[in-house]
Formats: sequence, C-alpha cells, structure tokens
Amino acid sequence: MDPYKYRPSSAHDSSFWTTNSGAPVWNNNSSLTVGTRGPILLEDYHMVEKIANFDRERIPERVVHARGASAKGFFEVTHDISQLTCADFLRAPGVQTPVIVRFSTVIHERGSPETLRDPRGFAVKFYTREGNFDLVGNNFPVFFVRDGMKFPDMVHALKPNPKSHIQENWRIVDFFSHHPESLHMFSFLFDDVGVPQDYRHMEGFGVNTYTLINKSGKAHYVKFHWKPTCGVKCLLEEEAIRVGGSNHSHATKDLYDSIAAGNYPEWKLYIQVIDPDHEDRFDFDPLDVTKIWPEDILPLQPVGRLVLNKNIDNFFAENEQLAFCPAIVVPGIYYSDDKLLQTRIFSYADTQRHRLGPNYLQLPVNAPKCAHHNNHHEGFMNFMHRDEEVNYFPSRFDPVRHAERFPIPPAVLNGKREKCIIEKENNFKQPGERFRSWAPDRQERFIGRWVEALSDPRVTHELRAIWISYWTQADKSLGQKLASRLNVRPSM
Repeated sequence: MDPYKYRPSSAHDSSFWTTNSGAPVWNNNSSLTVGTRGPILLEDYHMVEKIANFDRERIPERVVHARGASAKGFFEVTHDISQLTCADFLRAPGVQTPVIVRFSTVIHERGSPETLRDPRGFAVKFYTREGNFDLVGNNFPVFFVRDGMKFPDMVHALKPNPKSHIQENWRIVDFFSHHPESLHMFSFLFDDVGVPQDYRHMEGFGVNTYTLINKSGKAHYVKFHWKPTCGVKCLLEEEAIRVGGSNHSHATKDLYDSIAAGNYPEWKLYIQVIDPDHEDRFDFDPLDVTKIWPEDILPLQPVGRLVLNKNIDNFFAENEQLAFCPAIVVPGIYYSDDKLLQTRIFSYADTQRHRLGPNYLQLPVNAPKCAHHNNHHEGFMNFMHRDEEVNYFPSRFDPVRHAERFPIPPAVLNGKREKCIIEKENNFKQPGERFRSWAPDRQERFIGRWVEALSDPRVTHELRAIWISYWTQADKSLGQKLASRLNVRPSM
C-alpha cells in the first residue's frame, strides 16, 4: 500500500468508528473499567486519545481579528494596468484569480457580537500563478498610529481592562490622548460607519502604501480600495442593539446565506497612484497611515472586481486556520517604507507561527496553488511529502535553479541610525475636513458618541481638556460644542 496515496480526509471515512490510527472501535460510549463500577483503566487507549484530542481542539485565538468569517471566489481584472505593474495576475483584462476573503472585527474575542463599534478587517488572499498575494486591510482607509512600535500598547488600551476584563473608555482616551495622530481614525470609528450593517455592505482598504513595479523597473506608490457594488450600509446605535440582541453572528449568517442563495457579494477594486519622485509635493507624508490621499488630487483608477461565490467547506480549516501576512507579495508588487507596514511584514508571520506552527503555510487554505520548491525542512506538523535525497543548495545532483530576476524598488537608501517621528505630522487637517463634509445630523451623532466616551467617570478633567483641544484644532465649532456639552474650557 502506498502510504502517501490517501491523505486524512472525510472523503475516506470508514462506516464504523476507528482510532486516529485506523483501529476499529467497538464501543464509543463506555470507558474501560475494572468491573461495572471500578476505576477507569489508563490502558483504554481510545478513551485517552479521544479526550486528549478534545482537550486540544482549540488553537490560540488571534490576538486581534479573532472574530471573523470567510468566503471564496475570484478576482477578475477589468482594466489594464500593465503599464504600472508586471504582476502576472494583473497582466490583462479578463484574467481571473481564485481568492479567499476573511472579514473580521478587530478587538473583541472570537465569540463576541458582530455589532460592536470596532474596525473591521478585510483580508484577501489571491492564489496567483506566481504564488500567493495577501492584501490585508480594514474597512477604514487610515489607522490609529503611524509607527508599529506603538501597536502593542494601542491594542492593550483598546482591549478589556486586565483587572476587570471590561473594555473601558477611560483607558482608550487616556492612551490616545498622547497620540493626536489618532484623530483621523476616530473620525471614522465614531462616525456612522463605525458599525457596518454586515460584511457585504462594507468598504475595504489596503491602508498601507505598497509599491507597484512595471517590467522596466519603474516604481509607483499605490493604495488599494474595495468598493461594494451593493453600497455601504451601517447600523446606528438602536439598530445595532436590536440586531445584535437577536443574533450575535448576524454578519457571518448574512454572508453565508447570501452566497448560498446565489446573491454573490461583489466589490470593485480601485487604486490610487503616486510617483515616488512627487511624494514631497503634499502637506502630509504619503507613507503615513493616519492620512488619506485626497481623491480630487489622486483619483481612483479602476482595476477589477472581486466576487465571492462559494461558501467555505469547514469553518475551522478555512477561517480559523486561514492566515494572512502583508509580507506575502508577488513580483510586480512590493513594500514601501511605510513604518506600520514595515512592522507588519514581520509581526503577521510571527504570530501565525506561534498560533498555527512553523509550517502553517502547508495548510491547504494557506498553501500556494502553483508549483513551489525550497529546502525548508521538518519542524512541528510538517506534512509535506518529500522523497528527495538532496535538501541543500546548490548541488550538482539537483537541477533546481534561481528564478528569473524580477524588479524591486530601485531607490538608494542612506541615512544615519535614529529613532524619529514622521516630520509632516499634520494631525488635524484631514479629520476636520471629514467632519465638515457631513450633514448636521451626522455631525451631531459623532459629537454625542464623543460626549459619551469623555463622560466616563474615570476620565479626568485634564483628559477632557486635551481631547477638546485636539478636536478644536481639527474644527473650531466641533471643539466648542464638545466643550459646552462637557462644561470644559479648551486648553489650547
């Protein structure tokens, strides 16, 4: 018998119970005991194996993005951007690439309600002919902090109090009072879009700045935008309470039921592009994730469409074990010096190795669908079938060679070692512009949410004054209204 002919699969199920090693189990109800009332024997291998497997059913949940739902489908190029990138999956209109997409909430636990005010993850894994490309983003175009050094502290502040395990506003406004760069993100989170109606009616953004490189080696900075064809819809507070009270998994159910009914969710992919030679022309740093690129200056360019037309086959295998990493790119797409992206390049793969093991990319949902070859060897849970005798490089017994060289950004780097902040902070302009673009009733709801957050009994007078000063610098009328409601004078 060929031991590699059959891999573990429910398609090869026996008609009777067996152990993991295939031995028949004649009684799956009773433990082996000394007599009818005696103690259980340790030699009851089936019982020990069954309990031991059950004890280990739960893998560590994600530190962030623990609550999520996934679906499969395809991405189709609709517009030619081959002048910008040599990425094979973007080579021409009509080209289709299989994908899997995971939507998620960020801060709360795996079983938490999907109606909580929280950013949403929007992660797409493209299974291309040149390897996988993971575009890992959120439903907002900006982020709280611009340097990954702050990320663990940021998450700790947003997570529940380690003493009470309750998420508390005073901890959030305390931490972010030290980081006025967060105002722009809060102009999204505390806006009406802070609670999406479901995953189908939600935008997605790559957030970070990537680089597109064409065949001649010319590089352009790029931001990615997903726009739902069914429009953006959100839940206001009373609606969120009603929906979450009836079903805490409403968004997961909506996604699954819509696909099952043939109502396939679809998004259009757009990009914004900047020539790196022009990055100093703006009053902000284009690589700063707390900033948007103004669409009136840098218009959206259509690229393709994403269609989700197949539900996952198993939640654990294709949602819990699904793993993304912004470092996973393909020729024609590369990183930028975006400080947050540079941290994510390491952190995502590192957390997956902790959560799923060093060979997590061998799991079917994460493995590339193209031919691949390397000498990464053995380790925990390695199930790659290998019969080669040569596991080193180079070798005259193995003809494997380097791939053809592909272009990466050609910029020459120089500078001294130092820890520094982005010079063009400009923390207040874009949040103020966003607030002024809203209708009065939307502005009023935003103000009400901030009044509630700053009314936490443990938020000090100093903290309220700091936040009112920040929002006053973004928009004078906004600061005045907050000060009036909270009976605080801004300390500019």
